[in-house]
Amino acid sequence: MHTSTAKPLVECFEAVIVGGGMVGTALCALLAQAGMQVALVESQSSPLSVEKATSKLPAPRVSALTPVSQRLLAYLGAWPAMQQARVTPYRGMQVWDAEGSGEIAFSADEAGVAELGHIVENSITLAALNSQIIDQPNVTTFFGVRLQALQRSNGHAADGNSARGDWLLLEDGRQLHAPLIVAADGAHSTLREMAGIEVASDDMHQHAVVTTVRCEKPHGGAARQAFIDGRPLAFLPLTVEGDDHYCSIVWSTTAKHATELSELPREALGQALGEAFGHRLGDVTVCDKAHRFPLVQRHARHYVQPHFALVGDAAHSIHPLASQGVNLGLMDAAVLAEEVIHAWQRGAPWGELSTLKRYERRRRLDNSAMLGLMKGFKVLFGSHDPALTLVRNLGMSGMNQVVPLKRVLMRQATGERGRLPLTCR
Repeated sequence: MHTSTAKPLVECFEAVIVGGGMVGTALCALLAQAGMQVALVESQSSPLSVEKATSKLPAPRVSALTPVSQRLLAYLGAWPAMQQARVTPYRGMQVWDAEGSGEIAFSADEAGVAELGHIVENSITLAALNSQIIDQPNVTTFFGVRLQALQRSNGHAADGNSARGDWLLLEDGRQLHAPLIVAADGAHSTLREMAGIEVASDDMHQHAVVTTVRCEKPHGGAARQAFIDGRPLAFLPLTVEGDDHYCSIVWSTTAKHATELSELPREALGQALGEAFGHRLGDVTVCDKAHRFPLVQRHARHYVQPHFALVGDAAHSIHPLASQGVNLGLMDAAVLAEEVIHAWQRGAPWGELSTLKRYERRRRLDNSAMLGLMKGFKVLFGSHDPALTLVRNLGMSGMNQVVPLKRVLMRQATGERGRLPLTCR
């Protein structure tokens, strides 16, 4: 990786990615490893290193990475560094309704996999991905630089495709040109707004409270989630220096309750978490500050325009209920890279709309299904209707007895859906 210091009028690349989070950096690594000349623009001042990302106390934001995401990260060469830093495999999952008797448990054996997934701090995943673009001579990074404008080409082919690609104007005056520009700059994407792509928003009327805790009992390599009056509380397993009593907490609740929880002293918050969880892991000790953020599901009306694409949270943001957000974004990156690289290698215009539409078709249906599923869960478990309470309890208990059905569901949850990119197989 080299950082550009000169300021020519225009710097040309084969692809420019705006947003140096996990998804944008993964896409950058995929394109660069294929041999494309790629630029990565990120407003943060410097790339995060694995050493800086690995502190004694786990970072508050984590993801449940599926085996499919793990295969992609292994393909990119990031997984060994993540393993050396800190990853926690989980082989079991328990979900129950705190208002009734419904409960379901999944295991890796039932799903036919070695693990259901790994809980990994987002900072560790990002740092490991950063390490994969540092040694790439065909990657140019623009850290600590903000985007000022998107300039569209005035030339258009007869089919509506832009003939030359587009330009990005950075705040420091530099201009970047590429046949493909990708917005990977998050749920509040500035670049998506500049492109004029509308977004359908669904306020979940909940805030997420996240923190790290240490429990009296070991987690045993299982992820646990309770639905408490429609407010899912997850205890995601973390292992710190061999100690398997740690968990990452994600409690999706009302804005008022989230504010109250985040303002509690640590001892009182630990008591509240232990009681809400039925003391399944014994007493709970809060190890870090409680963070909270609003939950809004978003879905872009379109993922692509000529020479322009959205990936990750810029295209869709999802309720953290199933911890699928990063997995969906990484799959976006893998599919977009596969379609673009295939066109680039055969000498076809890789930024043309027909190429990018193939990416959109492959990803939109899967993302829409997951967004709809999360909304459905919220409605089902948020209802106080006695009939719905009975249905969900009977449904969970009944499903728990049907191993073939559970196996199908878990294969879906582990990311084994549809036609996977070669990098994820």
